[in-house]
Amino acid sequence: MNVVDSSAWLEYFADGPNASVFSKPIETIGDLIVPTLSIHEVFKRVCAERGEDDALRAVAQMKQGRVGDLHRATVLAAARISVDRRLPMADSVFLATA
Repeated sequence: MNVVDSSAWLEYFADGPNASVFSKPIETIGDLIVPTLSIHEVFKRVCAERGEDDALRAVAQMKQGRVGDLHRATVLAAARISVDRRLPMADSVFLATA
């Protein structure tokens, strides 16, 4: 399974210099888990920079993977991870989703 961080998605969608590093885990749809928090972060950034239509297209591509909804158990696991590893909220959610 692959959980791809929001920054990796943004690099991939922008076809940035490191996009090729992230293309295999993103394009291997059967192994891709997409945290809902990633959808939020990517939509927000793409919408601000390129408009809502592009943001919706990005989300549609992200939703081809398995969306890891932010359920109560995931939230509590993320909070524990955040405390134990001193991670920011988003990073702990991504780790708990994985």
